[in-house]
Formats: sequence, structure tokens, C-alpha cells
Amino acid sequence: MAFQKPSHTFTKIHLKGLRTNSLHILFALSFTVFINTFSFAQELPKKNTTIPANQKKDSTLVAKDTTKVALDSLLNKPINTKATDSTEQDSVKQEGFLKDIVTYKATDYVAINQRKQQIRLYNEAQVLYEDMEIKAGVIVIDYSKNLVYAGRIKDSTGYSQKPVFTQGANVIEPDSIIFNTDSRKALIYNSVTEQSGGTVIAERTKRENDSVYFISRGKFTTSENLDDPEYYILMNRAKIVPNKKIVTGMSQMYIYDVPTPIAIPFAYFPMTKKQTSGIIFPSFGEDTGNDRGYFLQNGGYYFAISDYVDLAVLGDYYTNGSYGLRLESNYAVRYKFRGNVAFRYENLLNSERGFPDFSQSTIYNIRWSHNQDAKANPTSRFSASVNLGSSQYYQQSINQLNQANFLNNTLASSVSYSKTFQGEPQVNLSLTATHNQNTNTEAINLTLPTMQASMTRVYPFAPKSGTKKGIIQNINFQVNARGEYRINTTDSLFGKSEMFEDAVAGMRYSIPVTTNFKLFDHFSVSTNANFEETWTLKTVRRNNIFVGETSEPININGYDRFLTYNFGASIGTTLYGMYNFEKKDKDPKIQAIRHVVRPSLSYSVSPAFDQYYETYDVIDADGTTIDQVEYTRFENSLFGRPGNRYSSNIGLSVGNNIEAKVRSKDSTKTESEKIFLLNNLNFSTAYDLAADSLNISPVRVNGGTQILNKKMNINFGMTLNPYALDSNNNLIDKFNINNGGSLFRLTSANINISYSLNNDSFSGKDTTDEEDEEAERRAATSNSRTDDLFGKTQDFADRRLTDKDRSKGGDDEENNEFYNYKMPWNLRLAYAANYTNTRREDRVSSHSLMFSGDVELSPRWSVGASSGYDFLNNGFTFTQLRFERDLLSWRMNFTWVPFSDRSSWNFFIGIKSNLLKDLKYDQRRQPDRRLGN
Repeated sequence: MAFQKPSHTFTKIHLKGLRTNSLHILFALSFTVFINTFSFAQELPKKNTTIPANQKKDSTLVAKDTTKVALDSLLNKPINTKATDSTEQDSVKQEGFLKDIVTYKATDYVAINQRKQQIRLYNEAQVLYEDMEIKAGVIVIDYSKNLVYAGRIKDSTGYSQKPVFTQGANVIEPDSIIFNTDSRKALIYNSVTEQSGGTVIAERTKRENDSVYFISRGKFTTSENLDDPEYYILMNRAKIVPNKKIVTGMSQMYIYDVPTPIAIPFAYFPMTKKQTSGIIFPSFGEDTGNDRGYFLQNGGYYFAISDYVDLAVLGDYYTNGSYGLRLESNYAVRYKFRGNVAFRYENLLNSERGFPDFSQSTIYNIRWSHNQDAKANPTSRFSASVNLGSSQYYQQSINQLNQANFLNNTLASSVSYSKTFQGEPQVNLSLTATHNQNTNTEAINLTLPTMQASMTRVYPFAPKSGTKKGIIQNINFQVNARGEYRINTTDSLFGKSEMFEDAVAGMRYSIPVTTNFKLFDHFSVSTNANFEETWTLKTVRRNNIFVGETSEPININGYDRFLTYNFGASIGTTLYGMYNFEKKDKDPKIQAIRHVVRPSLSYSVSPAFDQYYETYDVIDADGTTIDQVEYTRFENSLFGRPGNRYSSNIGLSVGNNIEAKVRSKDSTKTESEKIFLLNNLNFSTAYDLAADSLNISPVRVNGGTQILNKKMNINFGMTLNPYALDSNNNLIDKFNINNGGSLFRLTSANINISYSLNNDSFSGKDTTDEEDEEAERRAATSNSRTDDLFGKTQDFADRRLTDKDRSKGGDDEENNEFYNYKMPWNLRLAYAANYTNTRREDRVSSHSLMFSGDVELSPRWSVGASSGYDFLNNGFTFTQLRFERDLLSWRMNFTWVPFSDRSSWNFFIGIKSNLLKDLKYDQRRQPDRRLGN
């Protein structure tokens, strides 16, 4: 009710004489004026929207299929109740409380309730506003309260079309949501949120703004089964900053909804997608094998220095005083290079100080790998592969990562830089530093560095255009240079000044001149001459000695050189032989066999360079020279000494290749397939024309082939000597056949067979190389073998970061969670045997079979083993047994070395996810071994 002011309705009448005969009309008009002046009027409250005159109802229901309606009511404009089709405007700019265009749609209908000021969208509803998107079964927009309600659709089967709330990169999947478009706050019920590899399931969530969420009774898990997660951490209260952190109050771990004693009063989970620094939690245990006591291993700190380089500092500590330190760094610049550096140091104490079995040793290892991108610089390249350190590092290290590497008896390193200088002719330059170390003898060979330079071949008589023909036009030469600084030392002297005392340096230049031509259209002839000059910075001199003394060389520092040369020629051809099995009206499986023979005859001559040789006298007690011994001052030259013996050799070699043409197994193919029966079978020998005896060199035979669909590699070799032995087993100038023996005497032989197969080897399917690539990466990091024949490197804490989750294997229709109809398996075999009979030893020097394999007993159970048998010593080689259980979000591993002096075991169970990798249990037993001083 409202009071109507008189001024609004009062009728002003001028004083004028009125004349009428109808007094009752005048009285009625006066009464009407009086009533209108002093009466109250009844009004309806004004609305923001003008209701059209033809509207008779308070609300209008517009049913349509997938319709988009403009929010005209929010603009103080009339709502058009006329039914529209889907071609009408989907959105309209808001000038009220909305700051952006609102777009919405639904599959079944969009209902507008003007009285309640609500819009209801049903079935596959969607609302878009700024960077916010809501998809749900039912959405209600209450523009009087600036609220958006979203929920599920309930039918006879339950609930469907859960809301999906998306804002920027954040996605939430709750049961229902209430969103305020003005304050941008929201209440979310039973939400599921992905956060940097983890999932947060919360009963109720309050969205404060686009960067802060508060949750109540939330579950944090990395499980893929969100309906029934195998584990979760229950958080009573928590604050979430998306992609940054989760801060919680009291938290407790549940496994299959069963609470565990693992609980903490508060927790902090970093959720950033960028690298961040942080603590690496150690594993703990007890070492009873060497009485080192309790230990903490693999603990430290990770430094995220930048996007290009990081650093991990890890350490081990034992209560008896032993400790270890590891520094590991990875670096990378996209499209330029990548690599990693690792330094490992261990100070190992065995037993306790004061006890008779106490011993101490310090070992270290340095690894560096650097690879340059091929596109970084087409004219220069730098690469490095370094593995050096204590010879006994892999034998004595207590790090589990090195368990399978103690059988490796060599350490090798190479750092190289190459540069190409474009032009005509082109010049190639390379600098290489190498290192080779025998861990058994502890001998170390270093080259610091090796310099090589070469010029591309120059054809001085080649025509300016067209192909080169004839012996003259094919004459070419090039210039090569090689310089080295070589150090031979031992492990005990490495890094000390004494290692440089016996270092040698030198340089060699060579100019090879060659030409080739055709002879009788079927023979290829080539001739060559090679000139070499060797420089050295150290020569020797020997003085005369008395009988019974030994002449010791006297080193003379200073530049000196010598020049050598040699000549050679060779002629060869290729012979083809074909045997065809095809006959009329027959299509045999083997259609033809082809034999390729490549014989070659060569001749080489090297003169004697007597001018570089001198003699020293052997004097008796009377001062009489009884002998003169020849020597050269270049005997310690880096590149060898000049020859003092004239050599004239004729060489003969025959290469063979046998392949077959077989009918394809695929009936749709019309062409035959080629398979190798014998990849190569080579014979070689030589005859020295200048020798006074033993002119014929031993005949060397080697060959190889691949069978069983190229899964089995077979390589063999032997040496046949035509000369006989005397009663003292010395070689004599007499043919073995003339001494009562055979034509040739077998002096050595070897065979190596490797076989790799899996469950798809005989199915005709092409197997992927992902496991091979992973094995190569693991081998490059830990210096292990790619075939696991010496055991697989096991460091479970690090393994979780690199290994891919094992798939369930097989088809879903054929396999289930508990067993496989098809059992994935793989097997690697290696057989090696060596025979020696140089001096009638007639013995097998080595004879062993090694194997490694894995099999999936079920989609989540796998077992593996690596072992071998030494037939020569009648015993098993290093044996490792492996068991693995995939517990969905968890992984359980157990490895066992059952016997040998390195018997040990290792048990691990932990979460796969990197986010919670420190939730683990790791228990191990170290090998029982004693370390020397």
C-alpha cells in the first residue's frame, strides 16, 4: 500500500459559471473528485523487467531441443517468451553484476521461471562464464542471488552426469556444486581433483578464489581406482593452492579403508610442476655381514638449480664409522646437448677399530656422460663417456646399484672433440682423451690427448667433369697426422706426480697414395704406396756390457725422427653361383640357393731400414768383444720401431656368403623372401717370400650366421697351422703332414652363441625395442650389461623414477586380474667355448652357459633369474633371483643372491608415484665379504 498524493490526481477547474439542467450529473462528478483526492491507492511493486501486456501467466515454460536463451532478464529488458530455434543468439553481454558473456545450453530443455528468477537446464547442461565452465546433468541459474547450482541426474540406475567444474587448468569433478558468480566463491560436495600426479577426494570443499581451496575430510591418493582406492591419506582439514602446495592438519594413512598407525599431526605436499629443491629421505637398516652396525643410506638433499641443471647430494652413514658420499647432476639444453655427472666416494670400515679383523679402504668412482645434439653444430661435435676410479670400486662398494657390476673387469673412458674445416680439400681435426683400466691387474693406460688430423683425398689427375677412368685419373693421395701423449701407470700411482715419469709422446705423419682400375672387366686392381714419418721426444742409448750383465737403456730427451715406406697391390673379383630348385608346375619352399665367393690376392713389400740400427758390444773378462747386439734408439717409440728386416708377402683371402630364396609365408605376397644361411665364412693366409723358414702363415677361419628368425647369433673361428712341433713343443720348419700328422694342426678355436626370445618370437609379430632402449639407458648409468646375464641392477628407490609401470599384459578378454591366459616371458642365452692347442695343451680354456629371463605368472606377479653354469669348473656362476609384485599404486620387489661370497638379499615395498616416493620400506642384507687395506 502507498499513499497517493493529491497533486498527482487533483483536477484543476477554473471558476466559471456552469449552467446545466442535470444536477445529478454534477453531483456525481464532484463526488468522484472528492473520493480520488482523499483515498489510498493499491499498487504492485515495480519489477526490473516490464511484463508484456499479452502475458497472462507468471511463468512461461519453453520446451525445445538444445536451445540457447539470452539472459535478457539480467539486463532489465523484457524476456521474449516466444519459442526460438537453435540459430538464435547464444550469449549476450551483461551489464549488471556479470562481467562477461554467459553461454549456456542443454539437450532436453531450458526452463525460465520469471517469478523465481531462475533458469533451469536439464541433461548435458553446460554453462560458460569467463574462464569458468560447468558441465552437469542439471544446472540451475539463480540470477536474483548470483548463484549457479550444478548436480547429477537421478534415474532408475542411479546417478549420472556428475558435474565437471573447470577453471583454467584446474578441473574438479564433484557430486554437486554451488557457485557465486559475483564473489566467485563456491561450495563443492564430494569433489575429485587432480593435483600434479595426485588426486584429492573431499567430502566438502570451499573455493575461496581461483587459487585457494579449503577442504574437510579429504582423501589424498595416487591410485587410479578412485571409486575404491587401495590406499589414501585422510586429511581432516586441508588447504590447497593448486599446482603449488597442500597444507594439512592431522593426517592418517588408510589401506583399503583400514586405518594404519602411520599418522602425522600436520603435513606439507609440494604440488608444483616445476623442479623444486627438497630433502631426500634415507632408508635405514642394519649391516650384519661386515659388522658395520645400523645405517642410513641414500639420504640427502636435491637442489633444483635451474631449468638446465640440477644437483643431488646423497650420503650413507654406518654406526661403526663407515660413510659414503654421492654427487649426481643432470644438465640439458634443448637442441644443443645433455648429460649427467656422478661422483661416488666410500670410506669403508670393516669390523671395529682395535679388533684383529679391522680393515679400512677408500674407494671412488667418477662417471660423466655428455651427448651433443646432431643439429647443434654440423661442423663440430663434443662427446664424453667417462668411467674411472678405484679398481676395486665395484667389488667393494656397498651400494646396491653396483651389485651386478662386480664381474666387469675393465673401466673405459673417452672424451672427444671433432671439428671439420670446410673447403677443398676438407680438413678434419679431432682431439680425444682415453682411459682404459684393468680392475684385476690395476693397470691404467691414458692418452691425454690423442690428436688426429686428416685431409680428404685429392685426385690431381681427375677430369674437371665426368667420371674418373683408368689408372692415372684414379690416382689420389691424402695427408694424415696423429699425435699422442700416453701414460702407463697403476691404480696406486694414479693422480700422483710419479705417473708422469714414464710418459711418452710422439707424432706420426702418413701420406697414402692409391689408385685402382678394372682389368679384363671382371677384376678390380688397386695399388698403394704409404709414406710415414714418426717424431719422438725421447730416444735411448745402450752402452757396452760385460758377459752376464744386462744392458739397461739410457733415456735421452730430445727431438728425433725416422721415415718408413711400403708398397702393395691387390686384385680381386666376385663369383656368383646359383642352384635353382624351381620346376615346372611345382612351387617348392626353397626356390633357390645363391653362393657368393669373393677371392682376393694381395702383395706387399717393406724394405729394411738398417740405417736406424746400432750395436753394442758384449765383452768378456779379458776385454775381448765376443758378441755384438743390434738395437735401435727408437725402440721405445710411441708408434713402434722401424723394421730392420726386408719383408715380401703374398696374401690370399676368400670370403663366402650363402643365402636362399624361399617362398613367403604370407600367401598374399607374390615375391620370394631372402634369408641368410651363412652370413660370412672367411679364409685367409699369407706367404713370406723373404723369410728363410716358416714362410706360410697360419690359416685363419672365421664366420657367422643368424638363424631362428634372426634370434640366434652364431659366431665361430679357428686357427690352422701347417707346421709341426718338435719334442719340446717348439714350432719347426717342417709341415705337419710330413711329420706324421694331418694337413693342418688346430691351434685354437672358439664359438659364441647368443639367443634371445620371448612369447611373441614364434608368433610372427614384431616385438618393440622399448625394453632394449630402457636396458641401454640403465647400462649407461650403472655400467652394467644390457642383456642382464650378470644380473639386473637393482636400486628400487631410483628404479621407480625410471621404469615404466608394467602393463597387465594380453587382451582384457583373455586375461583377468589373477591369471594370464597368455604368459609374457623372455629368455636370453649366451654360450661360449674356447679351445687352445698352441703347444699341445689340448685343453678347453673356457666353457660356460649363461642365461637370464623373466616371466609374468599373472598380470601383477613376475619372477626373473640370471645365472649360468661353468662346465670347466663345474659350478654355477653369479646367480640372482628376482621377484616383483605390482600392487597397483605400490610396488614390491625382492632380489636374492643365494650363494657365492656375495650372497645377499634386498626387500622393498613403496609407492610408485614420485610424489610419495618416501613412503617405503626397504630392508637388505649386505654380502658377507672382507675388505683389505
